[in-house]
Amino acid sequence: MRREDFVFTIGYQGDTAIVDGHARSRYGRLSTRQLAEQGFLKPALSSAVYSQSPEELEEVVRLFNEKSGTAPVTLEQLKRVLGVFEVPQMISKVKVI
Repeated sequence: MRREDFVFTIGYQGDTAIVDGHARSRYGRLSTRQLAEQGFLKPALSSAVYSQSPEELEEVVRLFNEKSGTAPVTLEQLKRVLGVFEVPQMISKVKVI
């Protein structure tokens, strides 16, 4: 699965990832930081998870905590809240809607 597909996945159906094609084409080239700064926190977290970069993961959590105005959250809490986990290995197809 390509980064842009994972970042803008809105769900899964069996072995198919369902991807928001409009968002992917409009914002797919933005970096993790750029996504987070523009308020696209779930795509930013997905991008950081895809890259497996500890620095990017920490940066997304930091930016979320700065913007949220709530009690600080951990990376695991943020993953749970936004529904972002590891890149699924079982995905063999991508459906763009």
